[in-house]
Amino acid sequence: MSAPERIPPRGMTSEELLTTGELAVRGRIREASNAALYCTITLDGQEATCVYKPVAGERPLWDFPDGTLAQREVAAYAVSEATGWGLIPTTVLRDGPYGEGMCQLWIEARPDAELLALVDAEEPGPGWKAIGFAEVGDGRTALLVHADDERLRRLAVLDAVINNADRKGGHLLPTGEGRLYGIDHGVTFNVENKLRTLLWGWAGEPLPAEAVEVLQRLRGELKAGGALAERLGALITDAEIDATRARVDVLLATGVHPEPSGEWPAIPWPPV
Repeated sequence: MSAPERIPPRGMTSEELLTTGELAVRGRIREASNAALYCTITLDGQEATCVYKPVAGERPLWDFPDGTLAQREVAAYAVSEATGWGLIPTTVLRDGPYGEGMCQLWIEARPDAELLALVDAEEPGPGWKAIGFAEVGDGRTALLVHADDERLRRLAVLDAVINNADRKGGHLLPTGEGRLYGIDHGVTFNVENKLRTLLWGWAGEPLPAEAVEVLQRLRGELKAGGALAERLGALITDAEIDATRARVDVLLATGVHPEPSGEWPAIPWPPV
C-alpha cells in the first residue's frame, strides 16, 4: 500500500498542506507497532498521501514517560530541518479523525536501492562499512554491512543528536530522485544515552567538515531563545532539550562519530 509523494502547488508548503488539509483515512499500516494510518490529505483541490499516527493509538513506554511519541516525531523533524539536510519527511502535529497525532508526508521508497547487505567475508568490501556479524542459520555467521553513503552518514549524525533508540533498516527510505529519508522517530530525545542504530560504520571516525559546520549551527539554535530551542520547547521537556544541547557539545568536543557504550544492545531488534 503505497503512493508516490506529491508536491504541493506553488505557494503552498507541505507543512501547510499537512496542517490545514482535510485528512481522510484510507487504511491501516499493520506492520507498525503503534497505530499508523494511511491517509490522503486535500486542500484547495490538491491532494497528497500521508501517515497519521494518533496519540490515542500509542502504547505507553516506561522509559519514555514524558510527552507523546507524536511530539517526538515532530521534534525530530524540527532538528532535521535545522540541519538543512532534509532527512525526515515533512511532519506536523495536528488534530485528526482520532484526535491529535503526528501527520507525515508519505514517501515512496525505491525498492532496489541497496543500503544494507549480508556478506560472507571478514571485512567489508569497497564502498561498504561493517556493522557486525549476524547469525544466518546452521551455525553460520555473515558480516552485516551498510553502504558508505554520504546520505547515511548525515543520518548517523542526526541520530546521534536526537538520541535515536530505534534506527532500523526498514526506517530508511531512498527515493528514485536520489533522496534518502528516515522515518519512525518516536523513541528519541531521551535524557539517557539510548542510541541504537544500524549505522555504526563510522564509529570513532572524525566527523566530516560539513557535519561540524552543521553541529555548530545547531548549537547556536539550541541556546535559550534560539529558534530551534523555542520550537522544541513546545514538543519535549526542558531536560530533554538540555540533553540535546549536551550531545551536540560532546560531538563537537570529540570531533568523532559516537561509539557503542557497551552498556546496552547497540543494534535495535529486529534490525530491519
